[in-house]
Amino acid sequence: MPARIDLEQRRKDVIEAAFRLLVAEGFSGLSLRKVAAESGLNIGSVRHYFDDHRNLLVAAVTEVGNRMGKRLTRYPIDALAGLTGEPAVDALQARLEELLPIDEERRVESIVLTEFIVAARVNPTFRPVTEQMAADMRQVITDALRVLHVHDPAEEAERLIAVLGGLVLDTVTPHGSLGVERLRATLRAHLRMILAAGAGAGAGAGAASADA
Repeated sequence: MPARIDLEQRRKDVIEAAFRLLVAEGFSGLSLRKVAAESGLNIGSVRHYFDDHRNLLVAAVTEVGNRMGKRLTRYPIDALAGLTGEPAVDALQARLEELLPIDEERRVESIVLTEFIVAARVNPTFRPVTEQMAADMRQVITDALRVLHVHDPAEEAERLIAVLGGLVLDTVTPHGSLGVERLRATLRAHLRMILAAGAGAGAGAGAASADA
């Protein structure tokens, strides 16, 4: 058992080293040799876990997805049922902030994911991973909006995903140099607009039903 724990910890150390290199140097800075040096292991030990650069990068971005997914499990979908107004905004924002760079841990994750998405643009072997992660996020957001009675939740989810992507990019790159407080305020304003529109649509439908 101790030997197994050591092997698992070493694999985790290699992935954490990959995270640090991706943050510091980007995709081009990630090589098995650099990761070995960063993690304090020899190249043979790193190759024991990852055959090549591609496998290591896939493992790193998969770890990001697993972490995000684990945090989201703290927000059961049923907890959104019946919420309206600011409580609904609060609940939805808390859920979505698990996917955004609002602290150092999530900032690192966002950078790793961004680097991987950019790499997938020109390397089709990475696309199944990015497509699955996108599909999972789309489903989570659509389900949340549906429970909150947002009109056309699938379409609204697409717009919200575009907003989230822009917020991430403007926060982790010099493109926008967006601060965390501004990120949160921008997201909150958008969520208020979505939920207010949903409430208005619901009221309109109720009035039409009453008139009938």
